[in-house]
Amino acid sequence: MSENDSSQEKTEEPTQRKIDKAREEGQLPRSRELATFAVLFAGCGGILMFGSFLITTMVQAFTESFTLDREMLFDTSAMFSLLGLQAERAAVATAPLLGVLLVAAIAGPIALGGWMFSVKALAFKGSRINPIAGIKRMFSMKSMMELFKALAKSATIGTVGWLIISNSIDSLVLLGREDPIAGMRDALEIVAWAFFALGCSTILIAIVDVPFQLYDNNKNLKMTMQEVKDEYKDTEGKPEVKRRIREAQMEAASRRMMQDVPKADVIITNPTHFAVALKYDSNGDNAPILLAKGGDFAAARIREIAAKHKIEIVSSPPLARSIYYHTEVGKEIPSGLYLAVAQVLAYVFQLREFRKGRGEKPWKVRDFKIPKDLEK
Repeated sequence: MSENDSSQEKTEEPTQRKIDKAREEGQLPRSRELATFAVLFAGCGGILMFGSFLITTMVQAFTESFTLDREMLFDTSAMFSLLGLQAERAAVATAPLLGVLLVAAIAGPIALGGWMFSVKALAFKGSRINPIAGIKRMFSMKSMMELFKALAKSATIGTVGWLIISNSIDSLVLLGREDPIAGMRDALEIVAWAFFALGCSTILIAIVDVPFQLYDNNKNLKMTMQEVKDEYKDTEGKPEVKRRIREAQMEAASRRMMQDVPKADVIITNPTHFAVALKYDSNGDNAPILLAKGGDFAAARIREIAAKHKIEIVSSPPLARSIYYHTEVGKEIPSGLYLAVAQVLAYVFQLREFRKGRGEKPWKVRDFKIPKDLEK
């Protein structure tokens, strides 16, 4: 097999998105053997719990139905009213048992795979009537498993049924000699324990069927490496699209950053490779804030805006690099740079006063002490 063909083999575990999509389409693991087991045991339990109530009610209904007085014989409407009354009693008598069976019939299938109602599962699919696809399904592993289960089920249930009848033959013969009410109770008890024995016989089949259904469903959901990649692209976005989005976001952030440069008190440069714009509110308690930073072209743009708005530019390569690498835009500078930045701001503020004719011209501070952990 070529490398390209092997790459198309479904070797990857299904993703959560693939599993969710399969659930929406009604593709869930289901075990009919588990459902059969649940119904049989529910029937056994229901008969043992509600059998006495069922027999008592039905005996009462039969007694009243066959006990007719003279007036009822000549009343044409009496038959219908009596029939309606007995039908109501029969419904009440069988409701508990039927309720238990209904719960088991619902709980059995959803015990494996959970509850899911899908309209898509009811939709028409051409593949279902495709003869070629049908032939493939006939000779698939799942079909072979279903055939094996059918044979095993027939053999197991047939054997258990034969054993039940063989062991109960004497009791069945004696039912005809018993009082009708006692015979009904005994017959119902025989049926209940027959359900129990048949339910036990299906346990072995269900134990084999449940893991197989889980395995088969997972196998059908497995994906090729290409499918995983395509789904990742659809979910996370194609790399080139994500790159364009990031570039657009960075461009928008850069524009907002440049708009804040005129608000700065000082621009500290490398002098050409880096530039950072700082703002300090002398009336507040906060440390100086980094309004903008950039390298190369962005640094040149910051210097250009600063020159246009007559913002003082101070050249200090170590301090500029340290602020650039250790401070995010909009955040305060690290505490280790307080002294160095304070010296720069003091120089800028004194220079402003000198230009207004108030005070002497300050000397530029060149010896900035940068902590070792903040050097870059």
